[in-house]
Amino acid sequence: MQHSTGARAPAQSTNVRIFTTVLVTFVGYAAIALPLAVLPGYVHATLGFGVVLAGLTISTQYVATVISRAQVGRMTDTYGPKRAVLLGFAGCLFSGLMTLAASLAQGSPVVSLTLLLLGRLALGIAESWVSTGAITWAIGQVGPQHTVRIISWNGIATYGALAVGAPIGVLLVQRFGFASIGLVSCLLAVIGLAMAIGKPAVAVLTEKRLSSKSVLVRIMPFGCILACASAGFGVIAAFVTFFFESRHWQGASFALSSFGIAFIAARLMLGNIILRHGGLRVTLVAATVEVAGLLVLWSAPIPALAMVGAALTGFGFAPIFPALGVVAVARVPAQSRGAALGLYSAFLDVSLGVQGPLAGLLIDRFGTASPFLLGAVAAAVGLGITAFLLGR
Repeated sequence: MQHSTGARAPAQSTNVRIFTTVLVTFVGYAAIALPLAVLPGYVHATLGFGVVLAGLTISTQYVATVISRAQVGRMTDTYGPKRAVLLGFAGCLFSGLMTLAASLAQGSPVVSLTLLLLGRLALGIAESWVSTGAITWAIGQVGPQHTVRIISWNGIATYGALAVGAPIGVLLVQRFGFASIGLVSCLLAVIGLAMAIGKPAVAVLTEKRLSSKSVLVRIMPFGCILACASAGFGVIAAFVTFFFESRHWQGASFALSSFGIAFIAARLMLGNIILRHGGLRVTLVAATVEVAGLLVLWSAPIPALAMVGAALTGFGFAPIFPALGVVAVARVPAQSRGAALGLYSAFLDVSLGVQGPLAGLLIDRFGTASPFLLGAVAAAVGLGITAFLLGR
């Protein structure tokens, strides 16, 4: 009995450390999620700009994230993940202030859009700091042997924030106007700063680090699969609202929630599946489910079926990031872990950045369901790459 109690204590301590670190991620991504369901409509309907520009406004954040990923990962390895997270929340605060200013400048659409874009750029860089910093911080606290759990829980925090934040953003705008998005974003940034300041830092490893090129070469195959698989999340996050509105359906924000809830359910069910069966095998099954979900959403004749498609997509996408991420991180030494995570995550950001304008063009030509077919094709390409790597 004494042995059992002693064995549980370290596990409980590990779980608490991981939980309190990924809780920081939840707060950061709640600020990111707030405008997702309302920003395209604000740019298109309120400011009067086209659908493509509305998609570009969403994608601006991802462009900033991908440009900053490599440098952020390198600086996280050099100066420590705590500083990275603090800088991330400072960026979230600036973004919230720009969003608030954009709402006050609504009478001048060009000025308002410019302020929004500045805020989106800041938020993209902030996302790099918070996401890379939080995962590296947790690994530094509890050890690399818990990487699967850390990445899985961090993803739950990320998409849990999406599931909660998107509907809250819609409700805020309906009741208090678009300015409330900026105000609540600032509040979340302050909360995140307070949480991060109170957590202990971890030691910075001083051994020689791999060059960015060497890290990129090692993680590229897995990053390419991730980029293809990320299409499902990207098109649902940016365009499911347009899809529902074009068909005069209610509940677009709940389609986003369906994605997030299914994502969380899949992550909670993962357990040791990735360690037992390997990242590529898990990805093969998961990508198949994601493709099926996107095809259901693309062809949905009623909103309930569209929500089922969104849920299937979330369930399929959920295991892919940790399944491939564990393999990618294992290919670099510990002192280059932040760089590997940053570059690996950048593939997701590139995918999201490209999808916005491309899906907007498809909507103009082929209708509001076409982005989901685009996502299904991209995920199927990732499925093919996975099968090829397994075949080798």
